Amino acid sequence: MILSHVIPKDFITIKNIYSSLHSRNYRTFFIGQSISLIGTWMQNVALSWLVYRITGSVFLLGLIGFTSQIPSFILSPFSGVLTDRYNRKNIMLLAQVLFMLQSLTMALLVLFNVVEVWHIIVLSIVFGIISAFDAPARHSLVIDLIDKPENLGNAIALNSAIFNAGRLIGPAIAGMTIALVGEGICFLLNTTSFIAVIIALLRIRIKFKPLVNKAARFKESFVEGFKYTFQSVPIRTLIYLLAILSLAGFPFLILLPAYAKEILHGGSDTLGFLMSALGAGAFMGALYMAGRRSVVGLAKLISVFCPLMGIAIATASFSESLFFSLGLFFIGGLSLILSLASINTMIQTIAEEDKRGRVMSFYAMALMGTTPIGNLMAGAIASKVGISYTLLIGGLITVLAGIWFQWNRKKLRKFIRPIYVNKGILPPQNEL
Repeated sequence: MILSHVIPKDFITIKNIYSSLHSRNYRTFFIGQSISLIGTWMQNVALSWLVYRITGSVFLLGLIGFTSQIPSFILSPFSGVLTDRYNRKNIMLLAQVLFMLQSLTMALLVLFNVVEVWHIIVLSIVFGIISAFDAPARHSLVIDLIDKPENLGNAIALNSAIFNAGRLIGPAIAGMTIALVGEGICFLLNTTSFIAVIIALLRIRIKFKPLVNKAARFKESFVEGFKYTFQSVPIRTLIYLLAILSLAGFPFLILLPAYAKEILHGGSDTLGFLMSALGAGAFMGALYMAGRRSVVGLAKLISVFCPLMGIAIATASFSESLFFSLGLFFIGGLSLILSLASINTMIQTIAEEDKRGRVMSFYAMALMGTTPIGNLMAGAIASKVGISYTLLIGGLITVLAGIWFQWNRKKLRKFIRPIYVNKGILPPQNEL
């Protein structure tokens, strides 16, 4: 197996997979998120299928992806300052309530058969604005929920696991639900799923400690976070890599409805199967990450699985077999989550506590803010040269990004090792 050649077996333990669940607050959060994310992925599939069904346009698929995420590109750096100033749990709680109202509005429009493309665009922008404040708070909150800082990597991996368990279960349910009763019920089920995470957040008990002096000017806090993030060679490199992946690699997700219909000649059930294959691979990758005991080897994981993801996307571009595509998307999902979880863990463990909210806002900007630009480009390119060539181009750029990171990995090691040694994470003799 590829993983066994990347990281020694003694770095992985089965009992470590659930170590962060010993923390009451994180366990409560984990349960609430597990339920909510199934609904979220049902909505994602229902929304993309709805857009393609009523418009038949791959460009509009890209446009909706753009409008739902571009607010993160604009607002995340500023919301990161708020994350370091105010209660992260309360920010996330408010975001979940607003997400629920947004989903309910979408459900009512579809169920009463009055939905139009402009409704979807407006609600996608609303979703993006909420996400811009939710993402930095959510990423930064994780370390506040665990009792032992050394369980951070495990908690991040478990977050990825439940995210991709939702990606595995939600699309499969959505595909069947759409076929039986239409997209509206998917939006309605997602609305009710937010109740679980809202209850979980209300039950969490943590002390709020403002990490940034509120008397400090907002501009000064922002500039400090910006300089810290982009003057740090390892953080800067990881964020650049993530931005390239979000721009070129991840937009294949927005084209899946068209890929299912035009390339594989299937329906909503085919889309559900493809999304579930991605989720299955990502879930396996997340479990692997959760079982790791150390940050050792994360950079090597990125350098291996980033180009592998690109190869899977490029190969899938000309597949006309559902079963072959399912295998490729399984590999793509596995590679995607190993790359993302590794980048996330490295950034969070490198960043200083009082600047983590602002650093993670730039992480969110690279992850969710660059993706909409990639979505728009992918939709435009696909409308001109076709879906297959668009996936091929994205896959090849992803491969080159992985090669670039591998080229820089040795240089990064000399910057990261002293930080990990000072934090007691990594003994001096270990290799990243």
